Amino acid sequence: MKTALWLYLFLFLAYFDLHAQHPVLTPFALSLRAAPAFIGWMMGIYALTHLPGNLLAGSLIDRHGSRRYIIFSLTAAGIILLFQAHVQLPWQLLLLRSISGFVLAFLSPACLALLASLSVNPVTQGKYMSGHGVVHTLASVLSPAAGAIIVAQSGYSGTFVGLGWLLIFTGVIAFLTVPRPARLPTKARLPQKVTAKAEPLPQESFPFSLRLYMVPFTIACCQGMLFFEISLRSGGHASILSTGILFSAVSLGALVTLSMLFLNQYSPGKRVAVAMFILALCFYALAAAHTLPLIGILLVLGMAKGLLFPALSSLFIERSGGAALGRVFSYQSIAMSIGSFAGPVAAGQLRGHTSPYFIAFLLLMAALIGLLTGKQNSAKVMPSGIQL
Repeated sequence: MKTALWLYLFLFLAYFDLHAQHPVLTPFALSLRAAPAFIGWMMGIYALTHLPGNLLAGSLIDRHGSRRYIIFSLTAAGIILLFQAHVQLPWQLLLLRSISGFVLAFLSPACLALLASLSVNPVTQGKYMSGHGVVHTLASVLSPAAGAIIVAQSGYSGTFVGLGWLLIFTGVIAFLTVPRPARLPTKARLPQKVTAKAEPLPQESFPFSLRLYMVPFTIACCQGMLFFEISLRSGGHASILSTGILFSAVSLGALVTLSMLFLNQYSPGKRVAVAMFILALCFYALAAAHTLPLIGILLVLGMAKGLLFPALSSLFIERSGGAALGRVFSYQSIAMSIGSFAGPVAAGQLRGHTSPYFIAFLLLMAALIGLLTGKQNSAKVMPSGIQL
């Protein structure tokens, strides 16, 4: 538990730093005279360069543990932000964002693998995943508005310098507090009833994983569209503070459901399906129900996200049986990276023809239908208790 508390502490600092940039990057790019299509690529390239990092992260984390990669990601990302403070041309920002995407690709699978390894009890693991979500959400509630305030006081360069040093400081905290990995045999970490089934992970789980990994891909794609559209409200002339408040509203809604720890007692598959349906309704409301208050829709959307992500992590853990967690979560990060790249790029290219919110609604419904129609096949390959 002590390890989890330390991990939550520096994760809060790291996520606070990263989410504080969300309402800042688009106005900063506009100040460099970047076009909306270029901004879409700038937001997407960060996710695209996650891919090589994710591909490396899985096997490296399983082999060496999470500690060194958490420290590397945080420290390197902080140094990149210090350089970002001196950007004067759009292509320089694009380059630094692409490098940042690579170095931060190790952070999420390393943290999730470390948290999941702290217990072999599925309910306890679910609570750790919820705790990770609560910390992430608390940081994202506070940081967008805080980032907007910092920009108003210190300007873009001062903001990036301050956030960069905060990430470096967080890397130092991780160096001092994250324990070195205990090289336990894989079987020792597995529940007895699933040990035999969990060992051949790549062959047995891959058909199911392909279908399940469509969920994080779709969610990340739609989230990228959402962030792109919110940042470009009123032609990109909406105030940074109001944009930061809207980002915080999403996180505040997620915090509500993440705090309901009793939800971990319900089937992860059912929670994933319900959350995706609510998300689809929210995006439809954003596209069509213009009379509804935007902040109210975003609060409900955030609540669905808070329900979804811990359930999805629990489903991956149970499906793998606790084996090769670095690889399992790196595949999840790969799916989300591809989606995060495709979302803002598609929104930047298509927003003149149709609402990106409506595209997100169609994607979510298609993914949900695909997940539900595969129920019978899933039941044949999944351990009991993890059926959708």
